Amino acid sequence: MTSRVYNFCAGPAALPTEVLEQAQADLLDYQGKGMSLMEMSHRSEDVVAVSQQAIADFRQLMGISDDYEVLYMQGGATAQFAAIPLNLLGKNNKVDFIDTGMWSAKAIKEAKRYADVHLAASTAEQKYSDRPSQDQLQLRSDAAYLHYTPNETIGGVEFDYIPESDAPLVADFSSSILSQPIDVNRYGLIYAGAQKNIGPSGMAWVIVRKDLLDQARAECPTLMNYEANIKADSMLNTPPSFSVYLCGLVFKWLLAKGGPEAMAELNATKAKTLYDFIDANGFYQNPIAPQARSRMNVPFTLANPELDKVFVKEAEAAGLSNLAGHRSVGGMRASIYNAMPLAGVEALVSFMADFEKRHG
Repeated sequence: MTSRVYNFCAGPAALPTEVLEQAQADLLDYQGKGMSLMEMSHRSEDVVAVSQQAIADFRQLMGISDDYEVLYMQGGATAQFAAIPLNLLGKNNKVDFIDTGMWSAKAIKEAKRYADVHLAASTAEQKYSDRPSQDQLQLRSDAAYLHYTPNETIGGVEFDYIPESDAPLVADFSSSILSQPIDVNRYGLIYAGAQKNIGPSGMAWVIVRKDLLDQARAECPTLMNYEANIKADSMLNTPPSFSVYLCGLVFKWLLAKGGPEAMAELNATKAKTLYDFIDANGFYQNPIAPQARSRMNVPFTLANPELDKVFVKEAEAAGLSNLAGHRSVGGMRASIYNAMPLAGVEALVSFMADFEKRHG
């Protein structure tokens, strides 16, 4: 048996070991059926049951009321950059955006293909090192919705408040879904790519308020149409059955661990451990304003950038994987999602201290 490293990848991210072990046990023979779930028809009782249970458990974890529909769709969060305006702008094509990083910028660029886009606020000139305050938001009174990204994976910026808006609030929770309790009732639509806190890459989970489901544009492709997918129980076409199965295992794991409430405590401890070390140490630096620091993605730089490659190489050798920062910003980045144990963060801090002694 090979030993597992501490995987700090931003996505696809680490999955809980218990989940992988269960999937390994089921891989060749799912519940005595003599075949893998991947080989079964998506119309079979087993696959349908897995899908329905996963949706039910997700509802329980998120505290989703009957006012909302839940569906999963292929293509990850990026596909939702187009699906959301196509589904919500059939009656009014005005949409406000808060721009706080690369992922909100990508969502804005895609929405401009379909919508009259207005920037309610942008921190681009600050190199995406902060989030705007509520009183800095310039909102239109007639916007169909306000879109923001609560946690920007690449830059490590996180909102410490929920924006207030008369228009429905749409949020990309890809980086922070299930990492802490979310008041779903504050939102018109929540979406999240699965590959960080939920499961494998290639799909997204969507929570949409029912009263928003009558606004799809005529040109919205059937496979992107929320109502069509809801009517088909997210199986409008052949679904990513094994990915949904793995998501379901993660949901069961989260329920057993105490859900988002327990994850919030653990994640706060992990983030504090890492940020406190960085702040008390002149060799490392975090570029994000303290009030906007992400609990999930912690970027940091070294005092000597020439040591970046050495840091990454030595970290890999020490069993600390995928710490290189995104190619667009450089430096380092530690993604510490739900599946990352506190021991992993403590091992990283210990390595960072030793690295400074040897190279500082």
